[in-house]
Amino acid sequence: MIQLLERVETALDSIRPYLEADGGNVKLVEVTDQMVVKLELLGNCGSCPMSAMTLKAGVEDAIKRAVPEITSVQAVNVA
Repeated sequence: MIQLLERVETALDSIRPYLEADGGNVKLVEVTDQMVVKLELLGNCGSCPMSAMTLKAGVEDAIKRAVPEITSVQAVNVA
C-alpha cells in the first residue's frame, strides 16, 4: 500500500505546479480498499467553481494514467 500511495503522490506532484499557479493545491487524504483516492482541495481549489471539472479532467486523469488500478478520485471537501 505504501508504494501505491507514493505512486499517487508522484502523479499529484506532476500536476501541482498547475494548481499552485492558480493559488490552489491538493492533499492526499486516503486510498480506500475500493481503490478510490480521496483528496482535500486546498487554497483556491477549495472555493473555485471550476474545481469539480479540474478534479475530473486534470487530477483524476493524471492519477489514473500513473496508477491505473485507481477506480475514481473524490474530493472530501466539495459539495
